[in-house]
Amino acid sequence: MDDATQDARLRQLASLSGQGSGVAPPSEPLLVATLDALRPLVFPQLRAAGVSGDALARQVVHGFSTLIAEAFASCGARDERSAADAFFTRVPTIAARLADDVKAAFDGDPAARNDLEIVVCYPGIRALAVHRFAHELDALGVPLLPRMMAEHAHRDTGIDIHPRATIGDALFIDHGTGVVIGETATIGRRCRIYQGVTLGAKNFDREPDGSMRRGYRRHPTLEDDVVVYAGATILGGDTVIGRGSVVAGGVFLTKSVPAGHVVTGPKLELRMISMGGTI
Repeated sequence: MDDATQDARLRQLASLSGQGSGVAPPSEPLLVATLDALRPLVFPQLRAAGVSGDALARQVVHGFSTLIAEAFASCGARDERSAADAFFTRVPTIAARLADDVKAAFDGDPAARNDLEIVVCYPGIRALAVHRFAHELDALGVPLLPRMMAEHAHRDTGIDIHPRATIGDALFIDHGTGVVIGETATIGRRCRIYQGVTLGAKNFDREPDGSMRRGYRRHPTLEDDVVVYAGATILGGDTVIGRGSVVAGGVFLTKSVPAGHVVTGPKLELRMISMGGTI
């Protein structure tokens, strides 16, 4: 490639950068580093020897202060200092709720040996830890950053929780791979959800001009003490699973369930065919 051709191609590609707003989103490396400091701050079992709580707290305060300011700036909004201040006052309360989530995991999984194993190894706890903080930031009006946090947890764990979903205390997400919890879903206290569960929308309403309607309830509600087993799909903003009910694995559900019921799907017909004794 001659110099003239190379220069022409560089100018062509460089012109792409001029099409944006020129305001960068919050720093993803800083977000990852801040979440890495947040985990041992709220889960003291993870704190490395020689690392003080003060050092972690300083890193978390600096990280989230910067990320929140960058989030407001990237969306053309004024950085409301009150949002950062309110967020930091809520961190201890969120940490206490996460301790309840760890206890729920221990109580709900006979394979769990201790809290340390749960905090280190269980993807449901990792995803919930990010979600509970992202949910608070979203409630405080911080743009973009909560979704970035949710997608980081999604990539890390395979669990996709929209930051606006409302999740009660002591949730246990067992295994977790493929779990999807939509924006307007509500989950009560002491619920259990297994891998491959979807709490999704049944359909999408349209505005008179044909555009997608936004800001209305599209996802289901699980009341307290509900268990949803692997691979179940529950859809619709009017769908309510009553307190203490159980949804069996593989069920596809678009209507409400009264409290204290078990929902099962059609019984599969199984066949066993001999392989002729060749094994």
